[in-house]
Amino acid sequence: MKKILAIALALAMVLSLGAIAFAAEEPIYVGFAQVGHESDWRTASTQSAQDVFSAENGYELSFVDADNDSAVQLDAIRNFIQQGMDYIIVDPIVETGWDAVLTECEDAGIPVIVIDRTITDSDKFDAWVGSDFMVEGLACGEWLKAYAEAKGIEEINALVIEGSTGAGATIGRTDGFKEIADREGWTILDSQCGDFTEAGGQEVMESYCQSYAGQFNVVICQNDNEAAGAMTAMDQAGITYGVGGDVILVSFDANRWALQNVLDGKWNADFECNPMAAPTVDEIIKAMEAGEDYEAEVYVPESWFVAEDDVTSIEVNGEEQEVVVLTQEIVDARPY
Repeated sequence: MKKILAIALALAMVLSLGAIAFAAEEPIYVGFAQVGHESDWRTASTQSAQDVFSAENGYELSFVDADNDSAVQLDAIRNFIQQGMDYIIVDPIVETGWDAVLTECEDAGIPVIVIDRTITDSDKFDAWVGSDFMVEGLACGEWLKAYAEAKGIEEINALVIEGSTGAGATIGRTDGFKEIADREGWTILDSQCGDFTEAGGQEVMESYCQSYAGQFNVVICQNDNEAAGAMTAMDQAGITYGVGGDVILVSFDANRWALQNVLDGKWNADFECNPMAAPTVDEIIKAMEAGEDYEAEVYVPESWFVAEDDVTSIEVNGEEQEVVVLTQEIVDARPY
């Protein structure tokens, strides 16, 4: 009988230790409500999150592609609350309309980390990691000013293909570029939404080619996919662009394939928007888990890339910033 009891106690201890080990291995549950899949930049952002918030790294990720539908994104966050996620990550489709759902997250005790785009109507999130879109727009304008001076271009007549309406990236890049344009007395002939897609960029550019034929010498596309669409439209219209062309073509994002277009002289410049927020979010979550201090606002590092060496530095908000003249080695080393 004593032997049976001893065996039972030993078995109970083994089971208990197994339960403790299982509990120790419990993953961190993360819900991520992504904007959609409208661009190569977005694909890189999603892949980065899936790589970082993996089972191998101690996470269980619930991922929702909202397909640029704000209602779907809000529903996804409410579902994350119901599922009892440990953390919620959101890349907000638009800047406003967030206070109610973020209050629900706060009431449920779930930290929210915002990445990439911004939220302007609520402060009920715990951290933000992303880009300074206003600085990107200002940098684009400052580079164009210096480039035009270097090339002896006295008049700027620009067309802008904007990103999705209401998105932080659209607002920041539009306002930043317009600030320089207004200061320099440039003409912005038109500024229309291309939804950050190649099809949208082509459609807007086709309209521009008809409405402003012979009137423009600069096209600003607010992401690489739009710039690819604009190329197609200008090719069809017989308009030359890029290095030595009639039109200066500028983009934002700086995907590897896009930088190849810059290096090949098809585009004049590309202003980086870094999609790799996930590693920084991982650091923030680990700090929260350990009860340590963390940075509540983190700007990811970014660079400005150009095809020619006429301009190698610009001044943005009183700060001198390098302009990177592309080489094949730089393009090949891009992680996305």
